Amino acid sequence: MTDDELKPAALPTWRRRLPLQILNLFGWRFLYRPLPGPRGIVVVYPHTSNWDFVIGLMCKWAMHLPFRWLAKDSLFKSPLGGWFRAMGGEPVDRSAPQGMIRSQAERMNAADWYWLAITPEASRAYRPNWKTGFYHLALEAGVPLCLVYIDYPNKTLGMVDHLHLSGDQEADMAAIRAIYDGHHGLYPKNEAPIVLQERRSEERN
Repeated sequence: MTDDELKPAALPTWRRRLPLQILNLFGWRFLYRPLPGPRGIVVVYPHTSNWDFVIGLMCKWAMHLPFRWLAKDSLFKSPLGGWFRAMGGEPVDRSAPQGMIRSQAERMNAADWYWLAITPEASRAYRPNWKTGFYHLALEAGVPLCLVYIDYPNKTLGMVDHLHLSGDQEADMAAIRAIYDGHHGLYPKNEAPIVLQERRSEERN
């Protein structure tokens, strides 16, 4: 146990304790430090399995914080659209990516509390880089990152590392790589190298 480990007994209600107790029952622990402000972006990596969503959702319920996530607008026109919204989902029009970054930044800064969860790999399958949206959005909105790892070998979800981007892309990505170093998903071979799409390496690490 570390000082950052969140334990069920520390939570005020059974609705918050129960999901954490379930995770603990399966050998998982949750490391948590308070978020550095009312707005920001939660970067979740690595994302190699559908189980990531289940583990993350349990931790979200334990924290009782209304994290948001984005998905294409057509998803919200389905019969499950109402459920997706209730789970924190918000529709976006991906046909205009530049306008989307600007409008999303304005939406974030207009809210009293707005933390957006993003998986920069955008896929559970291997890809040679991260997508750049989270980086540009954080700079546009002037908000910090919370770098979350789901570490299967150590059965740990860590939500303890915060980073304010400098705008120096190489330095920022080096700092992100250092934080995620040594943490691996359920299928390590599917982990994307921590490099932005705009400056991707041609060789797989």
